[in-house]
Amino acid sequence: MQVKHLLLIAILGLTAACSSTKEVVDENLSEVELYQQAQADLDNKSYTSATAKLKALESRYPFGRYADQAQLELIYANYKNSEPEAAKSAAERFIRLHPQHPNVDYAYYLKGLTSFDQDRGLVARFLPLDMTKRDPGAARDSYNEFAQLTSRFPNSRYAPDAKQRMIYLRNLLASYEIHVADYYLTRQAYVAAANRGRYVVENFQETPSVGDGLAVMTEAYMRLHLDDLAATSLDTLKTNYPDHPSLEDGKFVPQQDEQDNRSWISKATLGWIGSNTDPLPPGETRANQDVQRQYQEARDAIPKELLPPEDGGTADQQQPNAEEGKSRSWFSYATFGLFD
Repeated sequence: MQVKHLLLIAILGLTAACSSTKEVVDENLSEVELYQQAQADLDNKSYTSATAKLKALESRYPFGRYADQAQLELIYANYKNSEPEAAKSAAERFIRLHPQHPNVDYAYYLKGLTSFDQDRGLVARFLPLDMTKRDPGAARDSYNEFAQLTSRFPNSRYAPDAKQRMIYLRNLLASYEIHVADYYLTRQAYVAAANRGRYVVENFQETPSVGDGLAVMTEAYMRLHLDDLAATSLDTLKTNYPDHPSLEDGKFVPQQDEQDNRSWISKATLGWIGSNTDPLPPGETRANQDVQRQYQEARDAIPKELLPPEDGGTADQQQPNAEEGKSRSWFSYATFGLFD
């Protein structure tokens, strides 16, 4: 069924692309006639034709009685015509030119609504896409634009709807951060996972993802052997989210299994070759162990005759006498010591 929908979408898109032509607006139309025809096109959902007439109205009568209204309705026409960039550009232009207009809150609202629907395109209407796993750029823009509307115009008729959408977007952004944190856990990037979890806890309070953020922090700190931080996060999780899926009978159960970092040779030979299963102590690295091993191998290769007795060698450690310590004169060197 989904394949049929995709084929239908492709056919409709190609048909629309092939049949779309730039509409020519009659130059003899008056301002009132242009506005009335644009309104009729909006009522008939002919948004492409309405956009052409509204642009013509604004360019031909920039100081007319319908100029401001044409700019405002051009935002709506572009939005309904699935042209988000044009809609946001028209909204920004109206806000810049008419910051004190009585209907400027409508421009803010349509700007946020355009970003809100930008990720929910035609394909998303037919396919069950998880919006929390997609790039949250448009969702973040929409949240910020709705926030501007509610802060500047708290009594606007569009403020209640904007606030409800902000709640949804906030939950969406928090869920996205948790997905990223889970990815870091699977990649064993525990510091990055802990930072993402803490970011959710600190910046997305009262969202369902706060408990997931605490669980991520607990698991990441446990993997890093930061016992105090892990215990603090776990206590907070138990106190505020006792029914969280990561808690079973009051005990924390990691969501991600410990990864097997052995090489394919070690796995194929059941550990007989290339086995290195001993965990590293905190602060230790494989590179540091390699340097220490190379130093020890070089030291073991030194003959015992050259090692001092305290290191297991047999080298003569007698101190040189005073005569050997004296320096010879240039005359002694010149006569090869015959007259010393």
